[in-house]
Amino acid sequence: MNLGIAFAPLVQAQILWAAIAAAAILALLLFVSRSRGAVIRTVALALIALALSNPSLTREDRQPLSSVVVVVVDKSPSQKFGDRTRQTEAARAALVERLHRIPGLEVRVVEAGQSDGETDGTRLFSALGSTLADVPPDRVAGVIMITDGRVHDVPANAGALGFAAPIHALITGHKDERDRRIALLAAPRFGIVGQSQTISYRVEDHGAHETAAAVTVRRDGEVLESESVPVGVPQNVEVPITHGGANIVEIEAAPLPGGELTPVNNRAVVSIDGVRDKLRVLLVSGEPNPGERTWRNILKSDPSVDLVHFTILRPPEKQDGTPINELSLIAFPTRELFVNKIVKEPPENKAFFDLIIFDRYARLGVLPFPYFENIARYVREGGAVLVDAGPDYASPTSIWHTPLDSVLPAAPSGDVTEEPFHPRLTELGKRHPVTRGLEGSDSDPPHWSQWFRVVDTRDVSGTTIMQGAEHKPLLVLAHEGEGRVALLLSDQMWLWARGFQGGGPQLDLLRRLSHWLMQEPDLEEEALRLIVHGHNLVVQRQTMADSVGEVTLTSPSGSNRVLKLDQTKPGLWQSTVTADELGLWHATDGKLNALVNVGPANPREFAEVTSTTQVLAPIAQATGGSSRRLDDGSGLEVPRVVAVRSGDTYAGDNWIGLKMTDASIVRGIGVLPVFAGLLGLLLLLGSLAGTWAREGR
Repeated sequence: MNLGIAFAPLVQAQILWAAIAAAAILALLLFVSRSRGAVIRTVALALIALALSNPSLTREDRQPLSSVVVVVVDKSPSQKFGDRTRQTEAARAALVERLHRIPGLEVRVVEAGQSDGETDGTRLFSALGSTLADVPPDRVAGVIMITDGRVHDVPANAGALGFAAPIHALITGHKDERDRRIALLAAPRFGIVGQSQTISYRVEDHGAHETAAAVTVRRDGEVLESESVPVGVPQNVEVPITHGGANIVEIEAAPLPGGELTPVNNRAVVSIDGVRDKLRVLLVSGEPNPGERTWRNILKSDPSVDLVHFTILRPPEKQDGTPINELSLIAFPTRELFVNKIVKEPPENKAFFDLIIFDRYARLGVLPFPYFENIARYVREGGAVLVDAGPDYASPTSIWHTPLDSVLPAAPSGDVTEEPFHPRLTELGKRHPVTRGLEGSDSDPPHWSQWFRVVDTRDVSGTTIMQGAEHKPLLVLAHEGEGRVALLLSDQMWLWARGFQGGGPQLDLLRRLSHWLMQEPDLEEEALRLIVHGHNLVVQRQTMADSVGEVTLTSPSGSNRVLKLDQTKPGLWQSTVTADELGLWHATDGKLNALVNVGPANPREFAEVTSTTQVLAPIAQATGGSSRRLDDGSGLEVPRVVAVRSGDTYAGDNWIGLKMTDASIVRGIGVLPVFAGLLGLLLLLGSLAGTWAREGR
């Protein structure tokens, strides 16, 4: 309970001060003139002036508030190294037990630093701010952090904390820890497919004095180089970008001889997005036809495609007497295209054209047989050929009757079936990424227009993903050597493009087909992928088989789990897990491998993992606290906790202090006016009566 006095003048301040001044002058004159009763008259004047000021006695009923101390427990992944977890739990239990013994102290324990797949680094002060959001600054007695000292959100100064109380850091781990890590100095984010990118790195040792380290560089799990490099010296490595999308590059250093704290940060990961340069496509039309415009429009509408298109309007055997100098036709540069441009050339070691399309092409004497042999070799060495066949494919002049037959997946029977039919996906086509989920394919008949012609074939060796009339092959895909071939056995794709009977998904189909031919990773028939969706990691298996095996998933810290995948779509199986660690995840089914990096390429949490008192020492000392190790070599020792009322320093050799506060809240207020009611009347009348009594003597 607190007592006080308050004033609420009955008149304006100027009048009150004038009355007080007049009373003081009169009292002075009474004493100067030595008038009888001067004392009692002065008392009366004082009471009158006091009555005008209207004093009142106040009483506050206050309830003391407890001081708040926060124990922040670091649960970051680096706290799992060595015996830090044991030290943390032992210190936590001892601290909480001791803090509860101190009267008037509220203890709050918060666990912080857990990896959530988005936050980079250990953020203890962010968690502290959330815990103290409902606590006034004058109630904070202090903060005790149990951590390895690697904190990444330390305020720049004590003023940024928002409270004036000591911070104490109790550091886990040991001062003689040894560790090796790969430090990235420069790493590109993008690279042109077919070219190389340079990554700069350095091997750093903490607590060790090695001069060299064995380093292995991998791309998508494939070893590129392995050599011994000097420790502490910047190194450069050239990495070829072989495909579009993420190229995962790992740089791994061998562990320190004699052991180290953890091998997790011995590996640095760089994800380089492969960007294709212009795709170069050669389109050869054997004769003008309605489908020619469809192919040209699709390829020209793609800004990533450079198209070279030739239509053979005048075969060599055509003789009509027109003088050569009057012909406006361009001579077909056969040698330039089919000798020079389809041979692998350095430095990319690839042919000029990425894809060759034969549209309704028949043997017209334009290309001699040796050129077709070049094309077949081009396919086996990694090239791609698409044959859009019509009746020409069934004729005696078919392109099949060339050396190209060694790579084509189906031979013509010589017949052409002409009747209306809806192109349909085969069972394999429903699983194949080129045609799976093709718009309109989920109904029967499919929700697209009919075609009216399909070339009959025999000896089909590839994978038939679409079929025509009487279940005859319509679209056949095949792998040949390092390259790929597609055979479309109808020349009526243009009906979809023209909107006949509502049209069809020709744009989507032909784009998927061309990108499959150019070996886009997303369209592989057999693939294992890891996909990050927020806090989840999706393990996805694409296959043409009826079932898939189990997949082993390895986390960045090295723990394994075996997953059973469920079919979500035809040919697509997957399972979802929580991505509870930052870093490189690896999945394998024994044949295929997949890598993905969750969060930053090289998390700050694993950049430096040796424990330290230096990071938190400045902020601790600025608040009067301390940063000390729990185990300085003589065993685990938790310091005593002392309640301190005031001071500049809250730490000693074997103790840490908390700043106890006097905060309270008002529960009730009582007010007693002095000159109100009978008491005031008695005081005033008593003073006047005393004056009269003195005058009457």
